[in-house]
Amino acid sequence: MIRKISLFLFILWAVLQPLNAAEVAPDTVKSGIYITSIHDIDFRQKEYSINFWLWLKYKNKDFDFMQNLEIPQAKSFTKSYTTADSTGGQINLLMKVQCVMKDSWRINNFPFDRQRLRLSIENAQFDASQLVFVADTSGQHFDKRFTLSGWSIDSFDISTGKKIYETNFGDESIAVPQSEYSAMKVKIGIKRDAWGLFWKMFTGMYIAFLISYVCFYIHADSIDSRFGLSVGSLFAAIGNKYVIDSSLPESTSFTLVDTLHGLTLLFIFAVITASAISLNLIKKNKYEKSVRFDMIIGQCLLVLYVALNIYFISKAN
Repeated sequence: MIRKISLFLFILWAVLQPLNAAEVAPDTVKSGIYITSIHDIDFRQKEYSINFWLWLKYKNKDFDFMQNLEIPQAKSFTKSYTTADSTGGQINLLMKVQCVMKDSWRINNFPFDRQRLRLSIENAQFDASQLVFVADTSGQHFDKRFTLSGWSIDSFDISTGKKIYETNFGDESIAVPQSEYSAMKVKIGIKRDAWGLFWKMFTGMYIAFLISYVCFYIHADSIDSRFGLSVGSLFAAIGNKYVIDSSLPESTSFTLVDTLHGLTLLFIFAVITASAISLNLIKKNKYEKSVRFDMIIGQCLLVLYVALNIYFISKAN
């Protein structure tokens, strides 16, 4: 008798289990994106603007993405040109979205930097137990003609996943202070078209070094001219660095900008030191030795300076 009862309960559990699983299965939202432009990249404020078309297909009317659309990294966003079609029991929602996004920049190799722009779409009301995103990956996802000026897109990835928040948002019925929300994630890898910007920003620094290098062709006993040029070029290099730093966010790491300017300041100091040694040789009536010293040290510093610049730039690029 007990065996029959156990068998009956097992069969009942087996029959009800799929029904229970079906009841708790989350609804799916098929979503896709087409980016029309990325612009106003502001390195100082760590933000950029992006415009895109977003479409969402789902059956549960309670999702209401017109009110519950959430873009976590956005500083601000607006929705426009919205159309909705509920034919066939499925809601097809299409909207254009303009966002100002906050992001972190990697500037170690600026201006030969590569950045990764991140964008995610969530529903602010329904968590992952009720709503799951499915990415629509068909077709192109960005306009190659107007997307980004001065940059090129080298990777584009659309995926879905879960965003974990270490809080229950005040819901005391949740024992563990943790919430999971489904998200559609977009990652855009961009590479800067850097050489034009590089020469625009660093030409002043290189001119400053060349001005100090000219000192080797001035007679060593013309101390005022040699030291005047060197000190002037020193301040010109420092000024050039401050101009570039003013357009970049603060960073605790040693960037390519810091490396090239530090290298230039070091070599200008080497020119000043060489001028002092050459002047000392002139005072000792060693004129020929002074001239030979200027030519050898001048050429060595120039070759070494150029070689180190090529090395650091090629490493960053």
